[in-house]
Amino acid sequence: MFAPIFSGSTQQTTSYKVVLPFYTYAAISFVIATLLLLINTSIVQEHYFYPQTIAITHIMALGWGTMIILGASHQLLPVLVEGKLVSNLLAYLSFAFCAVGIPLLITGFYQFKTGLLMQSGATLANIGVACYVVNVFRSIYASKKFDIHAWYVGAAALWLFSTTFFGLFLVFNFNFSILPATSIAYLSLHAHLGIIGWFLLLIIGVGSRLIPMFLISKYTNNKTLWQIFILINFGLLSFLFLRLAGFETVFYYISIAPILAAIILFGNHCRKAFSVRIRKNVDEQMKASLFSVAQMLLPFIAIIIALAILPSDKHYSIVLLYGFCIFFGWITAIIFGMTFKTMPFIVWNKVYRDKAYKGKTPAPKELFNDNVFNIMFISYMVGFTVFAGGIVFQNDILLKAGSAALLISALLYAYNSTLVLLHQPKQS
Repeated sequence: MFAPIFSGSTQQTTSYKVVLPFYTYAAISFVIATLLLLINTSIVQEHYFYPQTIAITHIMALGWGTMIILGASHQLLPVLVEGKLVSNLLAYLSFAFCAVGIPLLITGFYQFKTGLLMQSGATLANIGVACYVVNVFRSIYASKKFDIHAWYVGAAALWLFSTTFFGLFLVFNFNFSILPATSIAYLSLHAHLGIIGWFLLLIIGVGSRLIPMFLISKYTNNKTLWQIFILINFGLLSFLFLRLAGFETVFYYISIAPILAAIILFGNHCRKAFSVRIRKNVDEQMKASLFSVAQMLLPFIAIIIALAILPSDKHYSIVLLYGFCIFFGWITAIIFGMTFKTMPFIVWNKVYRDKAYKGKTPAPKELFNDNVFNIMFISYMVGFTVFAGGIVFQNDILLKAGSAALLISALLYAYNSTLVLLHQPKQS
């Protein structure tokens, strides 16, 4: 039913050759991240600024989360702005520069070689992100469609570039002291530029369109979406001001409150879309996506619980738990759900677009294995819960068991993605 939305008219179609490499890269990155997590569970007992911790975090943030979102947004941008992607070349360049730069950067972090290796990786990744940002704004401008979703995508793209460009400064600051303080002093700024400005803003902007669409719900409320947009950007900008101005941490609630309010408003937006849906049966992929919306509150809850349980000399674990709940929590869950709602349509369009009129073709949802998806998500939920418990209780058995379950979920995700990507025509 939704195949036309993703195939669209000729003017609104992005070539699968642009999109699918991002999906493939992200799947490989997720497997590597979970494998490294299993090997390095001892990082939970270390300070959060630890080479292996920083490396795994950046694999999840760049190789997994950002790369798949870049791929999906190249496909979805024409739908959101009712136009077309202006340049396939910029999209290819974005993939090429990021695909080379990310592993160089991560290897530099893992081995903590702050010289040419890390600097080259950060530079190449920034060039890739710059190509994406230019493509986004050229496409929005060409479409002349400046609605709320275009604002979300445009603002998120700017925050992404701010994140990576500031990260480039932090990398060079290791050796050249170009900033007033050491790089570790700016980690919270760098992290929240990406978490709030890039991931949260873009996921809400795109999710507010896709979740009602896949639920077959006509619910929309642009007023609420504008409120969410303003709250998130105000919260992030105020945090930057308070942090750079040196205010006490108690003032950070000025920034936390509007962001938390935005998340609650988005959750209510999804609830209302769910309540008026036409399709009463909700598939497992949509359940995963809706579950990820609830998970957006977990970082806040995790910090409260951790503060109540952990002794003061273990408070660095709060930072690890916070990051884990974000990157292995709601970001991963929504990627799980949306991958198998979008990628099958892209591949179906590639394989059957010129063959559909010749006979019966499989539905896009038949391109992957539903049972494998269900096992994958169960394994993910077990792994996420157990590993989070391992962080709180500093228990290596829980950490090993949780990371093993997460690795299994990553392998099953990669397997199911491969089924879709390598699908061959079947017609009767």
